[in-house]
Amino acid sequence: MQKSVRYNEGHALYLALLARKEGTKRGYLSKKTAETNRWHEKWFALYQNVLFYFEGEQSARPAGMYMLEGCNCERVPAPKGCAAGSGKDGALDKQHYFTVLFGHEGQKPLELRCEDEVDGDEWVEAIHQASYSDILIEREVLMQKYIHLVQIVETEKIAANQLRHQLEDQDTEIERLKSEIIALNKTKERMRPYQGNQEDEDPDIKKIKKVQSFMRGWLCRRKWKTIVQDYICSPHAESMRKRNQIVFNMVEAESEYVHQLYVLVNCFLRPLRMAASSKKPPISHDDVSSIFLNSETIMFLHEIFHQGLKARIANWPTLILADLFDILLPMLNIYQEFVRNHQYSLQVLANCKQNRDFDKLLKQYEANPACEGRMLETFLTYPMFQIPRYIITLHELLAHTPHEHVERKSLEFAKSKLEELSRVMHDEVSDTENIRKNLAIERTIVEGCDILLDTSQTFIRQGSLIQVPSVERGKLSKVRLGSLSLKKEGERQCFLFTKHFLICTRSSGGKLHLLKTGGVLSLIECTLIEETDAS
Repeated sequence: MQKSVRYNEGHALYLALLARKEGTKRGYLSKKTAETNRWHEKWFALYQNVLFYFEGEQSARPAGMYMLEGCNCERVPAPKGCAAGSGKDGALDKQHYFTVLFGHEGQKPLELRCEDEVDGDEWVEAIHQASYSDILIEREVLMQKYIHLVQIVETEKIAANQLRHQLEDQDTEIERLKSEIIALNKTKERMRPYQGNQEDEDPDIKKIKKVQSFMRGWLCRRKWKTIVQDYICSPHAESMRKRNQIVFNMVEAESEYVHQLYVLVNCFLRPLRMAASSKKPPISHDDVSSIFLNSETIMFLHEIFHQGLKARIANWPTLILADLFDILLPMLNIYQEFVRNHQYSLQVLANCKQNRDFDKLLKQYEANPACEGRMLETFLTYPMFQIPRYIITLHELLAHTPHEHVERKSLEFAKSKLEELSRVMHDEVSDTENIRKNLAIERTIVEGCDILLDTSQTFIRQGSLIQVPSVERGKLSKVRLGSLSLKKEGERQCFLFTKHFLICTRSSGGKLHLLKTGGVLSLIECTLIEETDAS
């Protein structure tokens, strides 16, 4: 619904000044007056969705203004019997006419003309694009990019702080090494007299010491080789190799997921937004929002997370991931709204496909090579499995992370938070699906059923049952479902809920009707008796 806009004289003069200086289109046009049907030349200036006209190019105050929001501009042929109001001797067949049709009831169209055809086409195109709603859409896109850049800046600040701490630690280590070098130099100074005496040793003694030094080096290298080989074959090293492989697989899976979100946003969401803003939209902006919801925000979030993962891989073999999950966890709540809306979005998409123009346009988008033959429903389903995928990955990662590992507690905390979020989303989806199931059943019953509007009424099952006549045995009368006196058996369509049991008959047209007597049974007031004697 278009909102109203109020202008006072100060606002109009300010916008007119901006239009004269910064207008998207300015120039002389001939305007047809509604009273005398005569043409007068005015100087026009277009700013955003407001069209001003002045008596001349040097006029300070506008002679009038038009609001172009929701209007339509099109070329028209030259009218017959038209006379130039300005008195100039110009050929009428050389004039190019166009009309602005306003969306407001009672407002007459604005008829304009110019002498240059190219100038007329530029005016028509500029008026077509003079829409405040398009500016809002562009502002929303820029705001999403701004949020994305702010998140990147925050991530870079955290990385800079970590790097600063590492530099401080390295400075401390350098000072320690300097002190050790000074101590070693002092020891070397004290040993110089002893080394001077060694120069006078026998050559055979020197050879023996050289062989002993060689043997000690060989034994030392052999010992370290054995230690390294034993560690490579140890369970700890095998666990670390598996842990690294899990991390590499997670990065590849995240890269694929970001690509899927990119295709969803750039091949479907943004083109459909453009189509919804067209002259004859095949889909409304509300339906686009219902189908895609916050997909674009999810894509920006995972692009940042993927960049962080690639930065960690660059520092291999040191793989620290806990801080990335600490940043990601508070933002994953956006998945709650997407998962809760998923079934509804698929229903809206199915309804929109009934429109032939939309179905044709959607098939054109799905034929894009980037989609690889996958339908829009497939891309909308990918985010549904991302939280469980993170839980499985963290479970495998913890299985190969030692208990004394520095990341153990952080990864366990991230896994518990993701499991809690998954349970909440599952419960919300179950409640939403139950409400939609009840409403679907309520719509199939011709008379309607008020008890199905109770949100605590949970659907159990449905099916066909045979209703049999009432029978008396001795003094005990056992009344069958519906409390009817039937002469023969009848098939009934039944629906079981947590609090009530519904009995319906199906007409020849396939419609359901509640039984007039006993069609709605309260389970609290009923007693179930199982009969073993079929006779």
